Amino acid sequence: MVQTTVSSRYQVVIPKEVRERTGIHPGDKLDVTATRFGIRLVRVPSLDELRGIARGEEVRDLRDKQDRF
Repeated sequence: MVQTTVSSRYQVVIPKEVRERTGIHPGDKLDVTATRFGIRLVRVPSLDELRGIARGEEVRDLRDKQDRF
């Protein structure tokens, strides 16, 4: 377990071990969610990281606009 401290400005430092393990870099965006048990931080992937994610997927069975209500 790794701990950090909340500053007087409500800022926290993400420990190096956690940053390296999760691939967090300066300028990355994080989604912050309050859960029943605490706080969850999730790194938001960049558009470059998402580019090509669906390459090769079968799109033949997708509905056309005329099928929509």
